[in-house]
Amino acid sequence: MTPDALLRRYLDECPLIAIVRGVTPDEAVAVGEAVEQAGIRIIEVPLNSPDPLTSIGRLCVRFGDRMLVGGGTVLHPAKVAEIATAGGRLIVSPNTNVAVISAASDAGLVSCPGYFTPSEAFAAIAAGATALKLFPAEGGSPAVLKAQRAVLPKDLPVIVVGGVAPDNMAPWIDAGANGFGLGSGLYKPDQSAAETLDRARAYVAGLAAR
Repeated sequence: MTPDALLRRYLDECPLIAIVRGVTPDEAVAVGEAVEQAGIRIIEVPLNSPDPLTSIGRLCVRFGDRMLVGGGTVLHPAKVAEIATAGGRLIVSPNTNVAVISAASDAGLVSCPGYFTPSEAFAAIAAGATALKLFPAEGGSPAVLKAQRAVLPKDLPVIVVGGVAPDNMAPWIDAGANGFGLGSGLYKPDQSAAETLDRARAYVAGLAAR
């Protein structure tokens, strides 16, 4: 399956990405189970979490094809291979680093780099990005995304990340967003699996209420 098809498969099930920054390997599976129970099918472990590669590996073993698991805050191309070795199939960055994007594309992984301007967006596309991550979204607006959507490829997914809440997704969807990355509104370090489940359910309900 191509990276494009792989990402679309999981976004079609639920257009939300759980960003579990700060999760530890001992917590990762329980948090992942809470996210899955709520209906979310994509989970990202940022590399500035404790022992992130171990967490990614444990999540991949636990969920297999049921979830798309990968690494976030990927700033260096060498980390792409490390994530792939752990079983991860998703590479997410906060910035537009063409070397990271190219490494992910060459490895056949889903690449979702951060961008904020059209110039960054088209540089990422040229390097082989599977999708784009509008970040930090709270620095922009749905109107900005709508304007960008007029020039971006129609079939290229745009994921909105930053300041996303259960009750503010509808304007972004109307502007052309294909999904959302959920950070501290969903998970904070040392948060229980039960609280993660409650928060994840609130986001899924927010989508349904649109």
